[in-house]
This record gives sequence, C-alpha cells and structure tokens, in this order.
Amino acid sequence: MSPLNPYFAFNGNALEAMQFYHSVFGGELLAQTFADSPVPHDPAHGQRIMHAELRSGGLMIMASDTMPGQPDVIVGGNLSLSINNTDLDEQRRLFTALSEGGKVTMDLQDTFWGARFGMLIDKFGTSWMFNCEKAG
Repeated sequence: MSPLNPYFAFNGNALEAMQFYHSVFGGELLAQTFADSPVPHDPAHGQRIMHAELRSGGLMIMASDTMPGQPDVIVGGNLSLSINNTDLDEQRRLFTALSEGGKVTMDLQDTFWGARFGMLIDKFGTSWMFNCEKAG
C-alpha cells in the first residue's frame, strides 16, 4: 500500500505554515507560487502558494493556498495527524515545538494501552496526536 500523505489547504499562509513545519521536522522544503507557474491567475494573488512539499525521512507534507472563488478553508476540520514515535525524547521535542503558539488539548501522559500519548492544535489550526510505545 502507498503511504498516506496529508495535503493542507491554507488561505494565504501556506508558506508560513510549511516553514514552521520545516523548522520542526527538518528535511527539504520546496514551494512554488502561482506566479512561478504557467497556471493562469490574478496577478494580485501571484505570491500565493500553488504547491509546497516538505520531505523529511519518510515524512511528506504537502500544502497550497486557495484562490478566490474556491471554497473557504475550514481550519482543523475533521483531520488529525498522528505521529507514532519510538523515542520519548523525540516525542517531547516534536510535541513542544508544534504546541508553540497553539493549544495543548491533552498533555503527554502515560496511558492504559502502554504508551505515552498527547494531543494539540498547532498555531495554524491543525490537530496533532502523539503516541509513543513505552519499552517493557
């Protein structure tokens, strides 16, 4: 089965969001504006992101900005991104970085299923879940 890759729609702040995710996950970030593409567009919106892609290890996150006339972006919606770690320190690092400017909805804590788990909504309205199986 092919991997499932999240694709975010933003309303003019796709590059800012992707730069933030790049600061957390590292890797390579590529972004193309509508002005840099052959796609017809209103010149006033040329700096909006047509497509951005962040690759880091096995992770790939993609995003774009919507254009006028497209449906409104509903921030958060019904999507949560789940990160399953095997390293408690790395889980804490990612959780702390992604919660900056956002809202922790469940702090990292030990669970009945033998993992440390937590949830947050980042400063861009994206919901994240963190699960790290504990040794033993």
